[in-house]
Amino acid sequence: MVDRFKVRDDLGNRVAESLETALRLGQGLVTLHFMDGNPKEGGDANQVMSAKHSCPVCDRAVSELEPRMFSFNNPYGACPSCDGLGKRQYFSAEKLITHHEKSLNQGAINGWDKRHAYYFGLLSTVCNHFKIDMDAPWQDLPKEQQDLIMQGSGKEKLTFNFTDERGRKTNKTVPFEGVLPYLERRYAKTQSNLVRDELAKYLADTTCNVCDGARLNEISRNVRVDDQTIAQIVKLSIGDAADYYKTIKIGGHKGEVAEKIFKEINERLNFLVSVGLDYLSLARSAETLSGGEAQRIRLASQIGAGLMGVMYVLDEPSIGLHQRDNDRLLKTLTRLRDLGNTVLVVEHDEDAIRQADHVIDIGIGAGVHGGHIIAQARSMTSWQTKNR
Repeated sequence: MVDRFKVRDDLGNRVAESLETALRLGQGLVTLHFMDGNPKEGGDANQVMSAKHSCPVCDRAVSELEPRMFSFNNPYGACPSCDGLGKRQYFSAEKLITHHEKSLNQGAINGWDKRHAYYFGLLSTVCNHFKIDMDAPWQDLPKEQQDLIMQGSGKEKLTFNFTDERGRKTNKTVPFEGVLPYLERRYAKTQSNLVRDELAKYLADTTCNVCDGARLNEISRNVRVDDQTIAQIVKLSIGDAADYYKTIKIGGHKGEVAEKIFKEINERLNFLVSVGLDYLSLARSAETLSGGEAQRIRLASQIGAGLMGVMYVLDEPSIGLHQRDNDRLLKTLTRLRDLGNTVLVVEHDEDAIRQADHVIDIGIGAGVHGGHIIAQARSMTSWQTKNR
């Protein structure tokens, strides 16, 4: 026992000194005992705390937090199951069973029909043991029975009878592995490209069941700021994320460190909002973005870089934008110009054309029928026609 006291607002220094003493004597560990139970820990009387990078309960150690731990493109942060992709290829029941109106006896499960005696024998044993009707259409079987066939019997053991190449009969009493786990194991262990190609027909891209699509490893997924994990934050839209970071309040020394970081985050989010992308989720896959969205993301990153003396060429960046977002985009382009850059924009939007410092009309038609400068001017009101 190092100290005991009733909690009051004026005990700051005493509590700090007592904790330092307890941590020194406890080699980095300290136990707080609450006489009436700790309300933040569900009423538990004892709370163990650690000054080390390890869990005081299970002793699991973690390395010091660093930026690469929060990048799914880095091995230190990526989920080890899906390599940071958020998706894995799993064997799919939907691909194995293409005719739900067929029964098991009619070959409802591809590769586990009567033509494949070994697998059909396993299936028959399972159905006999669990009283599953092999003549009923697959779609009419209860979900519990479908799951049992696909995922296995768990710890419950069955006796399987086998006949080897010499006709000798043997039996084994083991749990039924399940169709999908069996295919996973066989696909992983086989050395035959022919077998892998055959089994690959039943693979489907599915959200990683380890990280649930977060793409980060377990440690990175459990680091919290303001009680939110990075996986929870990236599910927000850019607009909501920008609002969220404005509300975070962290005091003391941590607040001084966090202030600069939050400032950088807010600036980057505001750049994206300014080009009309506030509706996008931070977790949105790049391959699902439209051409205009991808172009505006690159534009926002260039604004954030603060470069000068650069020429930017944009192809109809206003496509698909609401008028409100279009106004914000034009302000962003003006800001980019004011930084000392040249911005060339191919546009049909009248508001964008009116904002331009110099307008060039190219036509008359498209493709081989165009390419001629029809008119150019410093503004929309003073055209100078020029034929070539």
